[in-house]
Amino acid sequence: MKMNSMVRSLLVCGVCVASVACQSKKSAETAEQPVEVVKPKVTTEVVHLQDVDMQSVFTGNVEGFAVNNITPQQARRIKRVLVDVGDRVAAGQKVAEMDDSALAQAKAQFENSKAAFERSDELYKFGGESKASWEAVKTSYEVAKLTYENLLENTTLVSPISGVVTARNYDNGDMVAGQPIFVVQQIRPVKVIISVSESLYSYLKKGMPVSIEFDALPGEKFEGKINRINPAIDSSTHTFPVEVVIPNNKELIKPGMYARVTLTYGTRQNIVVPDRSVVKMLGSGERYIYVYKADGTVSYQKVELGRRMQDKYEVLSGVADGDQVVVTGQSVLKDGLAVERVQE
Repeated sequence: MKMNSMVRSLLVCGVCVASVACQSKKSAETAEQPVEVVKPKVTTEVVHLQDVDMQSVFTGNVEGFAVNNITPQQARRIKRVLVDVGDRVAAGQKVAEMDDSALAQAKAQFENSKAAFERSDELYKFGGESKASWEAVKTSYEVAKLTYENLLENTTLVSPISGVVTARNYDNGDMVAGQPIFVVQQIRPVKVIISVSESLYSYLKKGMPVSIEFDALPGEKFEGKINRINPAIDSSTHTFPVEVVIPNNKELIKPGMYARVTLTYGTRQNIVVPDRSVVKMLGSGERYIYVYKADGTVSYQKVELGRRMQDKYEVLSGVADGDQVVVTGQSVLKDGLAVERVQE
């Protein structure tokens, strides 16, 4: 019996040793096998030099093409206001009547002076009156005539232009002093005055087309043209005024609107990349792009961007013609990392 127990013990020990040996062999074999590295998957797009419009955007406020302040020449009391803010007026239309109490007196004096001059002139022609006397009567007549015509012109006020009344500062019975009674603006066409950087002076020409957008009219673009270029450059701001005219046939554009004027003044060749390829550096304003290399790795490239063109960016530096830029999968990349390029 003791002999059987000893045999069983030896058999159990042998089995354990064999099991440990097998496990050690498996562990060694596992350790010898290389660990498979999973490469990030990316998609790429080849970029090239392209002709890009040279553009700059400037801002300004809309003004009437012509603005007229209607007021009498002298301080007068308003008898009747005939138009209001928002009314359309035609050139020559009556807009206000002033107190005419002095007009009747001026008219009577003018008519008397006219009759006296006609008598004096007739006598002077036949030698019945001296030249000095004739000249005195003539001067009196001319002064009376000028006074009457001036009062007549300033008693019934008319608009010198066709447009819209944009301001009314007095009511019936008010004495006019300081401010104009009305402001009338011609809004067909309208204009925008912008201050342009002096570096663009040689590029701009009168009649050049421009594109205009307005915050008050989102989604709409309007065409205009350069109407006037100021020849003097402001030495403190290094800008010069440019007047842009917009037809405004539908009168959608109103005086005072905020305008963004886009000037296009030629083309240049630069790399154009998909906007998806551009990544912003967190915590800064820097932008970068990953470029796929021939050895299967990606290179981190800091870029300088130009203007945005719908779903693309103009790149001024950092990427070369023919580079393959990464357009998806950038979130897990770093400089020099091996990647797997796949089709999108």
